[in-house]
Amino acid sequence: MARIISVVNAKGGVGKSTTSVNLGAYLAALGKYVLLVDLDPQANATVGVGADWRRLDTHLYHSMIGSAEPELAIKKTGLFGYDLLPAAPELAGAAVEMISSERREWRLYDILKKIRTNYDYIVVDSPPSLGLLTINGLVAAEEVIIPVQCEYYALEGLGQLLETINLIRDNLGRDLKVKGALLTMHDKRQKLSRDVMKEVRRNFPGYVFSAVIPRSVSLAEAPSFGKTILQYAPNSAGGYAYRELAQEIINLDKNI
Repeated sequence: MARIISVVNAKGGVGKSTTSVNLGAYLAALGKYVLLVDLDPQANATVGVGADWRRLDTHLYHSMIGSAEPELAIKKTGLFGYDLLPAAPELAGAAVEMISSERREWRLYDILKKIRTNYDYIVVDSPPSLGLLTINGLVAAEEVIIPVQCEYYALEGLGQLLETINLIRDNLGRDLKVKGALLTMHDKRQKLSRDVMKEVRRNFPGYVFSAVIPRSVSLAEAPSFGKTILQYAPNSAGGYAYRELAQEIINLDKNI
């Protein structure tokens, strides 16, 4: 049965979709069956694995709002063992449409419960906000990865996110764990990057991954070709970093 991991940060531009797409790719490359769930109406993760939301008849919105079975929306990616439950801009409307619904925080949980036995890992790319869609992503998950950009305002908003995670634990009865903070966009030549890394390791209440994602041209370019870094530039610094992260997660899970 799949471990469900949500990649969450209310701040945009921290490498959340990049992490979701490439972590999933390397978990698949290391022999795991993986589903990438794109919960963000911007559909960056969908585009990042080469899918075009404009051409999709069925996507996550139809499962969240209607009764479309998730199997109808799941697409294959170009990598063996790596599937996609795609997003489209209509998902933005789903948050409004669900407001008065029963079990509105549990929609994604109910969807993934139907298919989680088909996978080893389900990676959820959440929107850059703490709205209802992100709450769905948190409720559906057992664990959270928080990408933290190595820049000046890195820790801004983390307190609010950790508070939301505690609220979900207390009010919705979900035993949600922080799997770790992931340092992204790191430039070892810059003192600021090094200082933020020290600060996060010192202040983050819990685990910080050993793998550190560098600032990388290849990582920035790959989505424009609809490719993961594994397909676009596996021997780049970004490729090595995401392989290391995937291996670290597999090793952590062996010890649980």
